[in-house]
Amino acid sequence: MPERRLHGCLGTVMGLALAVLTAMLLGRALSACDAGVNGAANGTFLIVLFIPSLWGLLTLSWVMVGVVLGRLALLHALALTVVLPALCWCAVSFFWGGATYECPSGVPPWWPGFLPAPGF
Repeated sequence: MPERRLHGCLGTVMGLALAVLTAMLLGRALSACDAGVNGAANGTFLIVLFIPSLWGLLTLSWVMVGVVLGRLALLHALALTVVLPALCWCAVSFFWGGATYECPSGVPPWWPGFLPAPGF
């Protein structure tokens, strides 16, 4: 039973860390492209709505992958390394700002060229 408790605590901490890092990426992109309402509204949205929602979604997906794959350790780890970043990428893509005056292509100038820009 201690293994399950440790696994659950690790999932909660990992979900929070990924949610905060995703919010930081999205906030930096919104501010670089001057997208959204203003800095205060964007920050409030990210802190009050985005981080808790994404944290819950990531923790739930951590638990669901654990339930489905159970004791297959290697497959479980592989599924978590695919599912969690994919959920973060979808969350960033959903709230990514479109083309603005500062970013005509919709991509901030600091975005690395070898990574595809989020967006559906």
